Amino acid sequence: MTVQTELVNEAPSKLSVGEITKRFRSKSREVHALDRVSLDIAEGEFVCLVGPSGCGKSTLLNIIAGLDTADEGTLLCDGKAVDGPGRDRMVMFQEHALFPWLDVLGNVLFGLKLKPGLNNSERTDVARFYLKLVGLEKFASANIHELSGGMKQRVALARALAPNPRVLLMDEPFAALDALTREQLYGDIQRIWQDRKKTIVFVTHNVREAVCLGDRVVLFSPHPGRIREQFKIDLPRPRDINSVDLAQYSTRITKALKGHMKATEGEVSE
Repeated sequence: MTVQTELVNEAPSKLSVGEITKRFRSKSREVHALDRVSLDIAEGEFVCLVGPSGCGKSTLLNIIAGLDTADEGTLLCDGKAVDGPGRDRMVMFQEHALFPWLDVLGNVLFGLKLKPGLNNSERTDVARFYLKLVGLEKFASANIHELSGGMKQRVALARALAPNPRVLLMDEPFAALDALTREQLYGDIQRIWQDRKKTIVFVTHNVREAVCLGDRVVLFSPHPGRIREQFKIDLPRPRDINSVDLAQYSTRITKALKGHMKATEGEVSE
């Protein structure tokens, strides 16, 4: 088994990040969050951004979502400049951010307010379709407080998918869940991705999770945030996070990440 680090992506780019630099400034300090980050992501590709806290991976995700702006560089989605939030890019955060005063169906319907051209009956049909896709069709009328953590994240996923975005952005959506629930959701998200072929950008600090889910794993290091290395994951789906082959990939990528972190520490101390 070999881990491929030299990537040639012949498919047209769905997302093109070019030399993105971002700094956060306050009265007392400046944080150099991203430094000349470039990344091309193809149509239907599942890309995982991995790195320690403070490496800028969530900052990059927010810039792609249009929730933040870069100081320098370019960002294109389908060849068009991104200048703010849009229906073509939906975000799923670590916290489900569901509305407790709405039931499960109501929460998914809320996401469909962003999609024009549908009447109420059509919106309901779409919402029920995506609830079935995430295995919650029997819980459409349930209150949010009645759901487990994993079920809440399924609702959040259905809400993000329902407007049919071109790109789904996921910021550590399973980090707060227990191990068994995470494993179940790994299977769910792989099944949904294979069925819908969405372009997904997934942020995580968990290397094994990234290998389980991604077509490609992109390693970041901090101070400032830079892409250090990329790995193509050539494993059949669905993937079992406990498999030996997956563990071999994870071990090699973790070793590479630690090496980049050590090198970064040396650069900072100089």
